[in-house]
Amino acid sequence: MRLQTNTSLALFSVLEFARDPTRHIPASEIAEKYSVSPHHLAKVLSELARAGIVESVRGVGGGYRFAANPKRVTLMDVIQLFEDLGPTVTERNEGKEVAAVERALAAVLSEIDELARATFSSITLSTMLRLVERQQGAPASPHQDKAT
Repeated sequence: MRLQTNTSLALFSVLEFARDPTRHIPASEIAEKYSVSPHHLAKVLSELARAGIVESVRGVGGGYRFAANPKRVTLMDVIQLFEDLGPTVTERNEGKEVAAVERALAAVLSEIDELARATFSSITLSTMLRLVERQQGAPASPHQDKAT
């Protein structure tokens, strides 16, 4: 499953916010970190706010902050906001042999997509943050519980 740019930005952003849910992070800080346009990122953050995953905080020291439960929100919860998760292969019906090949390929691709969806649905933001910390070799954040 290949993720669109907006989906990747949403995942990066949500993980930044979930890392320290008490902190208000300006969109410009995330945009700079991931080398994207603040305007483009604002559209992504707006969708995340509509979904209740983040909330906008106006005024001095404002920005966005995490508004959900990192132990309950999965990667799939974020991905499905931005991705069309429908069938990947459509049949053209150009003869029995071609149709059989297309159906077989569609079945394999569908199974792969189902496995990807199941995996993304099983990984919470808390779990992902622990993985990020292990990759960085950093100690666990004081805001993250050890249990998922």
